[in-house]
Amino acid sequence: MKINATEIRVGMIIEYKNDLWEVLKTQHVKPGKGGAFAQIEMKSINKNTKLNERFRSSETVEKANIEETKFNYLYSDDADYYFMNPKNFDQISIKKNVVGEKGRMLTENLEVSINFYDENPLSVNLPNQISSKVKTTDVALKGQTVSSSYKPATLENGINIQVPPFIEVGDDIIVDTRTIEYVKKI
Repeated sequence: MKINATEIRVGMIIEYKNDLWEVLKTQHVKPGKGGAFAQIEMKSINKNTKLNERFRSSETVEKANIEETKFNYLYSDDADYYFMNPKNFDQISIKKNVVGEKGRMLTENLEVSINFYDENPLSVNLPNQISSKVKTTDVALKGQTVSSSYKPATLENGINIQVPPFIEVGDDIIVDTRTIEYVKKI
């Protein structure tokens, strides 16, 4: 589907120069002299390279036809993560390098969205927030009442984050999967 350069938004996936690109940043510029343009920063999905490109407002780009499907996470082995479609019980496997660092936050039966392009999995989107248990953390120091003082903690899935001083070992907390930051205590 062709879209105008002014319609490009962050997070979109576009087809450009025989590759798929995820848009990271967009800036629309209207200089005093000359025509308006869009400055786009993109990351290649296949090659993992970045590209800064300038599109005139009158240009069109091809928006990739992405199909999003809900799946439940099942398990992982040395090379793959395995997911099941809850509607028809089809199982698929996705290479660990496609999922990336998000894979450490997967828990059994977690519902995720998988983006497909030409029936090939492109990316796995986790829910915005997940719950996790604190495995280890430092003891809070008395008198440390500054609200911005955080301490390091390790979650049960091995991820290290910063938590407020009142969080203790064994506490269940909510973690934002986009930024991998503490949200609240359950």
